[in-house]
Amino acid sequence: MPVYLHAIASAVPETAYPQSVIRDVIGSQPELGRLGQRLTTSIFNASGIDQRHSVVRDFLGPAGDPPGLFYDPGTGRMLTPGTGARNDFYVPHATELFVRAARTALEAAPHLGAADITHVVTVSCTGFFAPGPDYALVRALGLPASTHRFHVGFMGCYAAFPALKMAQAFCEADPGATVLVVCAELCTIHMHSADDPDTLIANSVFADGAAAALVSARPPVPGTPALRLDRFETTLTPPGVGEADMAWTVGDQGYDMVLSTYVPDIIESHIGGALAPLLGQPEGPGDAAHRGVERWAVHPGGRSILDRVQGALALSDEQMRPSREVLRRYGNMSSATVLFILEDLLRGAGDEERVCAMAFGPGLTVESALMTRLCGLD
Repeated sequence: MPVYLHAIASAVPETAYPQSVIRDVIGSQPELGRLGQRLTTSIFNASGIDQRHSVVRDFLGPAGDPPGLFYDPGTGRMLTPGTGARNDFYVPHATELFVRAARTALEAAPHLGAADITHVVTVSCTGFFAPGPDYALVRALGLPASTHRFHVGFMGCYAAFPALKMAQAFCEADPGATVLVVCAELCTIHMHSADDPDTLIANSVFADGAAAALVSARPPVPGTPALRLDRFETTLTPPGVGEADMAWTVGDQGYDMVLSTYVPDIIESHIGGALAPLLGQPEGPGDAAHRGVERWAVHPGGRSILDRVQGALALSDEQMRPSREVLRRYGNMSSATVLFILEDLLRGAGDEERVCAMAFGPGLTVESALMTRLCGLD
C-alpha cells in the first residue's frame, strides 16, 4: 500500500545571528589560547553558513544590558548555566516551535485537517519534559484525547527517519490513519566555550529549528505535490569505526556534542556501502545505482560532509544545491534539517522524479530513504 508525505512545513526562532557574530563571541572567550582562536576563525569562515537562528537572544544585548542566562554583554563572557536551567529554558521555546510548525503543515494541506490526525510522533534530542511535546500538540491543535502519541528522543540528526518509518508503518496497518510528525531542536541552548576542536566545530554549525510533516495512505489531491515513501534503510559503519566520533551526551552544563574532524572521512569511505541496500544493487566497482536518482536531500552535518558525499557519489552542484542552501541559511538543526531540504524538493522537484534522502548520527548511523515526487494522481 503506497504511503505519502503530503505536506512539510518549517519554523525557526525570530532571532537570527550572522555567522560572524557568533564567531567573534566564541573567539573572544578567555578559555581559548592562540591556537583555539585561529581555529575558531578558520572553522567559522569555512563553514558554508551565513546565519543561524536561535531561541537565545542574549548575544544581541548591548554592553549595558544585564547578564542573560547564556551571555553577559558587559563582560563579553559566555555563561555556564546548569543542565536543569537549560532544560527549563527548552520547554516553552521548544513547545512554541513544535506547535507553530505543526499548524503551518496543516495549513499547507487543506485536504487534511486536525480532525484527520490519528497519530502524533514528536522528535527531539535537545531537551525533555513530561507531559511532553506530543501532549502539547494534542492540546494546542484540539486533537482528540484518544490520539496515539509517540516521542523519538535522543537519536540525533537522523531521528526524522525513524519517525517517518513509524508513520509509514501506522498508515500501512491502518489505511485511515493520518500521522503528524514534528521535529524540533534547540541546539544552541547547549553551546559552551572550550578550547578543543570538537567543541569549536559544534559551536560553528548547530542551530535551532522545527519542521512538521503529514503522512497518510490517502492518494494525493490532483495537482498537489506529494512524496511517496518508497523505501527506508538503516546501516552502521563497521564496528569500531565512528562510534566515538559522533556522540551526544548529557553533561553538567548542558548536552555535549562530539563531532570530530574524522567524520567527513568516515562518511566518504562508507557512503557507497550504506546506500547500496536502499538502491537495490550491491556495492562494487563502478556501481552507479545512485545515478538514476534525480534529487538528493543530504543532511548538512557540515560543509565538509556535503563536500565528501558529493565527491564520493559524483553528484552535481544542482543536486547538492538544496542541502547547501539549507546549511547556508539555517545551519545544522539536527533532526529537523533534512525536512527543511525535503520541503524545498516537495515544492520544486519534477513529477515522477526520485528523491534520495540521508542523514548521519551517533553510532555512526546512516539513515536513508528513497521517495518519488508526485503531483497528484488522476
